[in-house]
Amino acid sequence: MKKTIIIILAVILGAILLRYGISAYNNFKTGQAMRNRPAPQVAVDTIQERSIIRTYEAPGRVVAKYRVDVLARIAGYLTKSYFKEGDYVKQGQTLFQIEPTEFSNSEKMAEANVTNLKAQLAYAEKQLARSKELVAKDYIAKSQYDQMLSQRDSLKAQLASAEANLSDSRRIMGYTMVKSPVDGRVGIINVTIGNYVTPSTGALTTINSMNPIYVTFPLDSNDYAILANSDGEANSNRKAELYLANGEKYKLDGVQDFQDNKVDQSTGTITMRATFQNPNNALIQGEFLTVKLYANKPSNIPVVPQTAVLENQAGKYVYKLDEQDLPQLTYIKTKGQDGKDWIVDDGLKKGDRIIVDGLQKVTPGRPVTIVSAEEMQQLKSDEEKAEKAVEKEEQDKEK
Repeated sequence: MKKTIIIILAVILGAILLRYGISAYNNFKTGQAMRNRPAPQVAVDTIQERSIIRTYEAPGRVVAKYRVDVLARIAGYLTKSYFKEGDYVKQGQTLFQIEPTEFSNSEKMAEANVTNLKAQLAYAEKQLARSKELVAKDYIAKSQYDQMLSQRDSLKAQLASAEANLSDSRRIMGYTMVKSPVDGRVGIINVTIGNYVTPSTGALTTINSMNPIYVTFPLDSNDYAILANSDGEANSNRKAELYLANGEKYKLDGVQDFQDNKVDQSTGTITMRATFQNPNNALIQGEFLTVKLYANKPSNIPVVPQTAVLENQAGKYVYKLDEQDLPQLTYIKTKGQDGKDWIVDDGLKKGDRIIVDGLQKVTPGRPVTIVSAEEMQQLKSDEEKAEKAVEKEEQDKEK
């Protein structure tokens, strides 16, 4: 029994060693074949810089320039509303009416008091004028004249107080018509007709101004530093564009005219703000879209042909030649396009040499044969002719 087990184990071990040997031999032959394979021919180009206006894209949110809560300034019952929810209203347009009878009566009483005092004052003025003539001729005592003068001055003071009271009554009467303080779009009505309202009731409705309108967006603090350095100053107005959720560009350009004075520690970004004209109310408070911000001055930035850039799960990369002319896989970061080139944000600098043609046969760290662009095109043409010849020969055999 033990002998049988030993034989079985020996067979299994032998099979494992045989498989390992075959695998090692295949790997050796493959490596030898690769070493003996001629170096692939490639075209190489040197990275150049180009004068480019830097751009930055970020998610933005539409924010009203003014957001105003419409409040009751007096106490009373709401009797009317003069708009529908979602309407666009003008500054000074009447929105609500608070029951005016009580305040109208107070205004009329104040008007009557003013009229009465004006009549009394007019009579007192005439009496004073007569007494002035009489006292000059010693027909009446000086004390009697002084009494009439005092009465006239008292009536003047009472009239001034009554006129102030009338002005205040008219002001309060005006508050029975609740008006819009700004141009904008009305939101939901929070208090409906028939309810009793006071200044402490809260917002009857809310108005968001529509034109002009703000768009706020975050900008990475590193990008902000590059932008400020490029423009030569941080506090500078810059051109901004908007792209709607469907990818369509908003027809009017805006101006980035504000940036916050601090970096958000949780996101590492600075809040920026751009102002846009919104004549047709196309942009709505709270809407999300994409902002494209332009630097004011151009910068010299490395560019790389799109045909030289490959991509995998880790990102975009190129094959850069080292000092021994061996290709090294180098990851790069791009910041948009300029014609047929990628704008390089990181990974390459002016003077770097990269492979721009013949990428398919390149292996990182393996030698390559550098040829001119013309020779590369001729090589491709020859390969294409050879492939067509092989195809034609196969087709002839099938016939």
